[in-house]
Amino acid sequence: DLTGIESMDQCRHTLEQHNWNIEAAVQDRLNEQEGVPSVFNPPPSRPLQVNTADHRIYSYVVSRPQPRARWGYYFIMLPFRFTYYTLLDIFRFALRFIRPDPRSRVTDPVGDIISFIHMFEEKYGRIHPVFYQGTYSQALNDAKRELRFLLVYLHGDDHQDTDEFCRNTLCVPEVITLINTRMLFWACSTNKPEGYRVSQALRENTYPFLAVIMLKDRRMTVVGRLEGLIQADDLINQLMFIMDANQTYLVSERLERYE
Repeated sequence: DLTGIESMDQCRHTLEQHNWNIEAAVQDRLNEQEGVPSVFNPPPSRPLQVNTADHRIYSYVVSRPQPRARWGYYFIMLPFRFTYYTLLDIFRFALRFIRPDPRSRVTDPVGDIISFIHMFEEKYGRIHPVFYQGTYSQALNDAKRELRFLLVYLHGDDHQDTDEFCRNTLCVPEVITLINTRMLFWACSTNKPEGYRVSQALRENTYPFLAVIMLKDRRMTVVGRLEGLIQADDLINQLMFIMDANQTYLVSERLERYE
């Protein structure tokens, strides 16, 4: 009654995870519903390493349709664009030695997350998936301990598709239900130091960007990448496909832990 869990098997599993400490089990369940880190999961001194080099990563990229006239313009401008971006990369590389990017200094990662959540709710409302209110490393640790999928969302504040994605995809009731019942959900703006740090690790190509991470072969591994403006129904289908394709790894890990 205290936690809202109706399944006796799930209750027993939760208690076993907490060594039959009822108070801790109830507190963790309430934390989970609010996106708060586990009471047994303080910030790690060394962050978990995530395997992003698995060649079996499922990748789904949505590109904006381009009119035929745009293609001709694109090929004409291609040499100029190549030269421009090459010089820009050289300039940025040199600038790092003169003035390091302030986002590279992560001083208050939890503050970055809370600030992003407040910004998100002010702009898009309070109806959204439950945000994990902890650092990326804490989210990884909780997903590993609880053997759950972790969905990571990197928010590109200035991208043209961000507003539409947040309003018409991420905050759709069916998407919210799927994420809240099947996954942990961690999100941050790449303009925040904590979000920028995760961006450097996951190396997204465009926005909106989502990554599905799980414990696979005893390592936290990226098993799915979704990039571009994806519609709500399509997002649900893609997440279900990724989870169904990798569920056996979590089942196998659970069996090993119970042995």
